[in-house]
Amino acid sequence: MPAPLSLRIKERYMAKRASGLNQQVAADAVGISLRSAQRIDRGELQPQGQQQRRGRHWRTRVDPLADVWDSVLVPMLERAPQLEPQTLLLHLEQAFPGQEWFRRQRTLQRRVEQWRALYGPGQEVMFLQEHRAGVLGISDFTLLKGEPITVAGVVLEHRLFHFRLPFSGWCHVEVIHGGESFVALAEALQNALALCGGVPAEHRTDSLSACFRNRDGSYAGDYTSRYRELCTHLGVMATRNNRGVAHENGAIEGPHRHWKHRLEQQLIQRGSRDFATEADYRQLVAQVSASLNNRTEVEGKLAIERLHLQPLPVERFADYEPVVARVRSTSTIEVRSVTYSVPSRLIGQQLTVHLRHDRLDLFLRSQFVETLPRLYAQKGQKALRRIDFRHVIESLRRKPRALLRAQLQDDLLPGESWRQLWRRLLTALPPDDAAKVMVDALHVAARTGDLAGVERYLRRALRSGALSLTALRDHYGLRPPRGLAALPQLQIPEHTLSSYDELLGGAPPTADAGNSSADPSQAVETGAVPQPVAGSGAAGQCRWLEPGQLPLRAGRAGAPATPPGPVAAVIA
Repeated sequence: MPAPLSLRIKERYMAKRASGLNQQVAADAVGISLRSAQRIDRGELQPQGQQQRRGRHWRTRVDPLADVWDSVLVPMLERAPQLEPQTLLLHLEQAFPGQEWFRRQRTLQRRVEQWRALYGPGQEVMFLQEHRAGVLGISDFTLLKGEPITVAGVVLEHRLFHFRLPFSGWCHVEVIHGGESFVALAEALQNALALCGGVPAEHRTDSLSACFRNRDGSYAGDYTSRYRELCTHLGVMATRNNRGVAHENGAIEGPHRHWKHRLEQQLIQRGSRDFATEADYRQLVAQVSASLNNRTEVEGKLAIERLHLQPLPVERFADYEPVVARVRSTSTIEVRSVTYSVPSRLIGQQLTVHLRHDRLDLFLRSQFVETLPRLYAQKGQKALRRIDFRHVIESLRRKPRALLRAQLQDDLLPGESWRQLWRRLLTALPPDDAAKVMVDALHVAARTGDLAGVERYLRRALRSGALSLTALRDHYGLRPPRGLAALPQLQIPEHTLSSYDELLGGAPPTADAGNSSADPSQAVETGAVPQPVAGSGAAGQCRWLEPGQLPLRAGRAGAPATPPGPVAAVIA
């Protein structure tokens, strides 16, 4: 079958004819039929491309919008050019029912598009920007769409902080907990600047409420005090785009999509969106950023840009919010409507909490105490708690029955599997025994760190009916080894009171001075050691008193004073 006739084919045929070839040979040379060649020579056949360029100047059918376009639709578009074709179609269906306007939808869409191009208002123009080395650093927060990321089966509520140097294309992405807070921005931004090796002259964001008050009117003086202090510390000029105009931050909005697409591909290749720990997920995020930064083009431009970056400050800006909390008698503190447990030794102390986006650093005066993961209370959510049984297990072990009706019972048990185990213990044992078993098991888990192993032991013991805490402690070596010789039972002889009277005369005690009931095996044979019974000495030494010098003891009310017993000594 001959090829479709085009302008190029016609030109080639005419060139062959001009070279002296006849119709048949020229037609065969360009791949058309003899009839088409004859029609080209007579001027009766025009190429398809030439017909399309010339266009038709006549209609092939009646205009389906002739009755309503000029009289109804054009006035509506002139009043409100932003009206969509679907809105106009609905108006026609209501104003002129029974005419099947839906069949003319595509015609109406083309007509509206043509009218806007000819008579509509001017559209917004994009002005491409030229980025210079070391001038601009831009940052933004973004969310992942689609299926959530999980850590050990639990959904990880998070967002991503994205920093980029537009000149070189170098980027840094970091996992952020909570919202777009100032502490998250300060920590992630300083991490990014430390990695790129310098500070750009300008830092640009959108209208973050953590950085700007977003008041109506002029933007002058609209910065928050903490963000102004951060920019002053870093030595950067803070700028932002107009509110609601995201494309003004196009240098990072577009890379958002590219970066998240790469992460999505890595997750698909990995075959799972679940991670054993959050650190594993953070490592994957770092790998995606590294794959972009390790490109030859980016590395070359980054080397140039580092020559123009300002040096990093000597000290890091405080990327946390200080909060003061006093430890209650329940060994807990409350921070941002969330209750956290702390070691019981801190009860009554006032702690300084460095509140970060993902953790709480606890300090007692200037001494670091502990780090706790941060929880976020959702709007309207009450009684959000994070209780670590290790903080209170020693106290709970001394009173295990407190677990039965403790307000924090569900929070003290580490996970839903332990709560199910607790309900099984209450069914199989009396309440007091169940509480003792659970508390002792938690104590073993706290000392060994093998929470899963202790849980497995309890489940096996419940199934077999041979629950023994002694065997559990022996399994982990928490009981003293058996077979040790018993400690000897010492018998200390008691002396008679008369043996003390003999000390007054300076005579040595008689052989029967000891208690006759004393065990002879406990007697120790010693030689006589001559020592003075009493003598003059310096102050602070003991001296004996004559009987007439003995002090009197006050008797009961109304009774005469009585001398003390036969022996007395005072400190000179």
